[in-house]
Amino acid sequence: MKLEHLATEAAGYLAELQSVRRDIHRQPELGLHTPKTLDRVLASISGLPIEVIRPESDRVDPGSGLPMTSAIVRITGGAPGPTVILRADLDALSLHEDTGEDFASEIPGLMHACGHDLHAAIAVGAIHLLATHRDELAGEVLFLLQPGEEGYRGANAMLEDGALGYASGPIVGAYALHVTTSAPLGHFLTRAGTLMAAAATLDVTVKGNGGHGSAPHLARDPNQALAEIVSGLQTMVTRRFSAFDPVIITVGWLVGGERGTSNVIPSTAGFGATVRTFSEENLVAVEAHSRELVSGISSAFGLSADTDFAIVTEPLVNAPEHVAVAERVAAEMFGRERFTLAETPIGGAEDFASVLREVPGAFVFVGACPPELDPATAPYNHSNLARFDDSVLPDAAAYLAALAFARLDGASSSG
Repeated sequence: MKLEHLATEAAGYLAELQSVRRDIHRQPELGLHTPKTLDRVLASISGLPIEVIRPESDRVDPGSGLPMTSAIVRITGGAPGPTVILRADLDALSLHEDTGEDFASEIPGLMHACGHDLHAAIAVGAIHLLATHRDELAGEVLFLLQPGEEGYRGANAMLEDGALGYASGPIVGAYALHVTTSAPLGHFLTRAGTLMAAAATLDVTVKGNGGHGSAPHLARDPNQALAEIVSGLQTMVTRRFSAFDPVIITVGWLVGGERGTSNVIPSTAGFGATVRTFSEENLVAVEAHSRELVSGISSAFGLSADTDFAIVTEPLVNAPEHVAVAERVAAEMFGRERFTLAETPIGGAEDFASVLREVPGAFVFVGACPPELDPATAPYNHSNLARFDDSVLPDAAAYLAALAFARLDGASSSG
């Protein structure tokens, strides 16, 4: 398989892939229940020589109570061999869109601000290419169409429901792409080792006794303890953890009393924070230290506190040998100048990390910044202003398909 031919062929898919992307963008869906999105993808690959598997699951979306929707597409090659896993995520975000695009979200309060609409269209293109050239595949590809990446642990749900068990041969690699506005259009970026952080949520409620603001000694003020805890967490980060294995704790919301009632001491106060670490060891340690700190400060004020620490994703770790495949494929298809090895990880998180814990592979970013914007200042993923240039779709689809061809060819030639 001449990999550069895939890019040439995929260029002819541009109009169809843009149509898929924009249809999905107009009708974003949240969480584990994404039936319209999945149906649009499946309609775009109907009639191809593929097998579509709809795994049975008792899981429901925690927000809507509706069933989880997912699918696995199997592309069987012309010769027996191992299996490669590819993945695309399908869900959107709870965010009001302000991009002004003529295909902007038609659902108030929901937006594809992270580019999963592009990922769905990339999957369509990659599946077309793999199915068209299946006789040149030395093995099979299982393409996971996954809901619930945005904090719903959709990858974990598919894994726990046995997605990898559908592989006919030994699994020799797993790959996924993610568009970003922080890289030039059509540029590929990844690194060996830790690429993305683990993510967790830290929710704290401090419980005291309410009272009148003029007599604080007769109350037990949770606001003061809360302020000390928030400040103490930042000190904890710098004093309990190495700067060379960093921890990030960012408080996203604070609640203590009612706005406008400045003379009332509330009975409870709380906050929520996102936690990021770049190692599993620190993910365990930050929970223990946070609980200790919250308990200690609350007790010092004569108060009690409830602490909820929930892991969302583990660190995303790329296998060096699979990053080497990603680099070689990009150079062969598009030239070495369109590929960069990142020097440091990023603080974002991704549940494809759970797939890579089971199957070594690589996660690669693809630049989708509109050319009239500067990637250094363009609205970032998750912004209500984030815009992605979908002219990148054919190259991204060809690249994802090429990763599967290259890995299967390599596995076959190595025996």
